[in-house]
Amino acid sequence: MKKVMLLTIFAALMMISSAAVAQTTASGTLSVTATVNGSIQLVFNSDAAGVALASGAGTNTASLAFGSVSAFGAVAAGITRTAAANNFTVSTPVDVLVSKSNSASANYTLKAQLGSADAVNTWQIAGNTVTSAAAATITGTGTYGSSAAEAIAITVPFTTASGTLISNTINFTATAN
Repeated sequence: MKKVMLLTIFAALMMISSAAVAQTTASGTLSVTATVNGSIQLVFNSDAAGVALASGAGTNTASLAFGSVSAFGAVAAGITRTAAANNFTVSTPVDVLVSKSNSASANYTLKAQLGSADAVNTWQIAGNTVTSAAAATITGTGTYGSSAAEAIAITVPFTTASGTLISNTINFTATAN
């Protein structure tokens, strides 16, 4: 009986010393910092009165397809057409939404520039001629958080051959004022 008792006491002491070893700890302190930078975001959306964006609605990389256009005859819903003596213009609005975060900026400047030169057609945004040579100011005091319907217009000469594909990119830049 004494042997059993001694073995039990010995086993208990071993468990206590093992538990004491298992409780070894370490500690440390981590100092954390962050600097908040103001930022703005530009996204494109379909305008209810215009042609729906073909892709990319709600992003900053969208595409707009006018489809087939002509000087006379029917045009697709959302397209406005005017004809002059030797050319015609098709246009449709696209919503541009600029939002801000952590910024004291009261408004923004919106500029646009063609991605490549177009020696045949004339491009306009909100009545401002846009080329590849330099960025054109579309608005100098845009309102954050409010979609601005910007009319995208292409003027096509009557001398353009049927079946000609008109394609370009328009690079928009919003800058906080």
